[in-house]
Amino acid sequence: MATTTPEHIHCLIIGSGPAGYTAAIYAARAGLNPVMYQGLQPGGQLTITNDVENFPGYPDGVMGPEMMEDLKKQAERFGTDIRYGIATAVDFEAHPRRITVDEKLELTADTVIIATGASAKWLGLPSEQRLNGSGVSACAVCDGFFYRGKDVAIVGAGDTAAEEATYLANLCSKVYMIVRKGEMKASKIMQKRVLDNPKIEVLWNTVTDEILGEHAVEAVRVKNVVEGTTRELAIEGFFVAIGHEPNSKIFQPYLHHDEQGYLKTLPGTSKTNVDGVFACGDVQDYTYRQAVTAAGTGCMAALDAERYLAALGD
Repeated sequence: MATTTPEHIHCLIIGSGPAGYTAAIYAARAGLNPVMYQGLQPGGQLTITNDVENFPGYPDGVMGPEMMEDLKKQAERFGTDIRYGIATAVDFEAHPRRITVDEKLELTADTVIIATGASAKWLGLPSEQRLNGSGVSACAVCDGFFYRGKDVAIVGAGDTAAEEATYLANLCSKVYMIVRKGEMKASKIMQKRVLDNPKIEVLWNTVTDEILGEHAVEAVRVKNVVEGTTRELAIEGFFVAIGHEPNSKIFQPYLHHDEQGYLKTLPGTSKTNVDGVFACGDVQDYTYRQAVTAAGTGCMAALDAERYLAALGD
């Protein structure tokens, strides 16, 4: 039986968003003929973010989807071949590297840039998804500014939640911190900052029952799991800080990663432990998770890929 030879790609970019699109722009301008598979959420998390006001070059702010479309067009302008599809398997022991898209299309690549990002963990409430971008957010640093002088709530009990609650307290009139148990998982110093802040009210042993509002967040109904009582809190912003999950599962058998699944890169570079495979954006950044830092590492990945190929004599 005849077999089909897999398509061979010089520079394959898996994932889009600020990291992937920036990598594509640099790789295309360097003549690497990049091919991008956009992944499950073309454009990444910013496609569900309404207003972006902290990305350089947009003095009046920009809608997240519009910004991603701008980056996509810029990548295409320089010749990036952008395709729909999801990488479903890889073999990074093979030479060249082998990648399967949509469980059936086989590819090989000289270099691979991973820009699959991370996905915020959500509570799973229908109202949470319905009001996402209309008062519900998973990034206080991104969206807290829009709630200056207003009352907000944040759910979570770890260091990220404590840090974001403190950040919000610098902007907002009141911050309700919803903690499911009678204690926090955050470090002692972060707990102290929260408990010492007069603007933050911690609701212990409390879960979110429902986020209220027709077109935007107006209140949240919470339930005390010990007392069995419910109450409604008038708020305009609801922040979820229960963690992120890097989209790295298919790469983990081959690439070094931390206990949460974030891919490890050589400090100061985008290089992974596998030659010719590079990681950028939120899939390898558990600290900052900002569009501008993702774009910066996307640039690094393209430059690292270009230098890797040059060293091979290409």
